[in-house]
Amino acid sequence: MRVLVTGGAGYIGSHTCVELLLTGYEVIVVDSLINSREESIRRIEEISGRKLLFRKIDLLDKAGLDGVFHEAPVDAVIHFAGLKAVGESVAMPLEYYKNNITGSLVLFEVMAKHGVKNLVFSSSATVYGDPASLPITEDFPLKPSNPYGQAKVMIEQILQDLYHADTSLNIALLRYFNPVGAHPTGRIGEDPGGVPNNLVPYISQVAVGNLEELKIFGNDYPTPDGTGVRDYIHIMDLASGHMKALEKLATNPGLVTYNLGTGKGYSVLEMVDAFARAAAKEIPYKIVGRRPGDIASCYADSSKAEKELSWKASRDINAMCADTWRWQAQNPNGYE
Repeated sequence: MRVLVTGGAGYIGSHTCVELLLTGYEVIVVDSLINSREESIRRIEEISGRKLLFRKIDLLDKAGLDGVFHEAPVDAVIHFAGLKAVGESVAMPLEYYKNNITGSLVLFEVMAKHGVKNLVFSSSATVYGDPASLPITEDFPLKPSNPYGQAKVMIEQILQDLYHADTSLNIALLRYFNPVGAHPTGRIGEDPGGVPNNLVPYISQVAVGNLEELKIFGNDYPTPDGTGVRDYIHIMDLASGHMKALEKLATNPGLVTYNLGTGKGYSVLEMVDAFARAAAKEIPYKIVGRRPGDIASCYADSSKAEKELSWKASRDINAMCADTWRWQAQNPNGYE
C-alpha cells in the first residue's frame, strides 16, 4: 500500500513516516520545506532502513502535485501540510487561510481526479476553543479563537461536505492536543526554526543554552499552580494514532472523528520541573502577563479512539521530556 504524506518532512510528519516505513508501507512525501528541512527525510530513511520518494512541492502548485499522483499510484493520503503557529495566524490571517485552506482544496481536487478515496486529516484541539467543561469529547461545539483553528474547522467542514457528496470516501479527522517529545534515537525531533512558539521546544532551547530563560505567560489561572494546563502527547503515540487511523480506513468507516490525547493535563510548571529532571539542570524562567487568547485548561477525552481504533497513549511526562532532551542535546541547532 502506498501512502502520500503531505508535510512529511515536518515534526509530526517525519515521525509518522518512520512508523509507516517500519510497518511496510510505501511512502511518498510532498513538502515545500517552508518550515521543515530536507535533512529530516534522510534521517527518516536512516532510522527505518528504507527509502521513500520525496518531492519538494507546495500544495498550491496543482500541476506539480498532479505530477506526483501520475508518477506513482496512491492508495491513501495523510495530510499534515500547513502553516501552524497560532500567534502568527492572528497576525497573518490571509496567509493562513490561503495556504492552509487553498492548499487543502488543491490536494482534494487532485485526489478526486486520481480516484484516491482514503484520507487522514491532521486537525487540532484548537477547533474547540475555550471549552465549557473538561475533558473534551468529539461532540463538543467547535469555536476556535484564532485563524489557525478556524482554518482547521473550515477544512473539516469541506471534508464533511465532500463525504456527503460521495459516501464512498473514507476520511479520518484526527484532533490532537499538544505533541511533544522526539524519536527515541534522538535523530529526528521538533525543529521549529527561530524562537519556538510552543512550550516544550522553548524549554529545550533554554536547557541547551540557545535561549536565556523561559517566559511563563500568566500564573493567575484557576489551576492548581496558577499556570496553564495542557494535554501533552508524545509524538510517537501520535504517530501510532495515525497508523491506527489508516487501518480503520481499510474497513470503510466513512467519515470518522477522533481526539488524540492522554486525557491528563500538565501545567507549565510541571513541564518545567519534569524537563529539569530529564536534563539534570535548572530551567530559568520568568513569570510575565497572560497572552491574549490563552485558556486556563485543555485536555482530551480519547476514549472513542481507544474503543474504535484500539489506540491509547502510553508514554508519560518523563518519557516526553527525556526524549525531547536527547534530541535537543544531540542537535542543539536542529537539523542545521
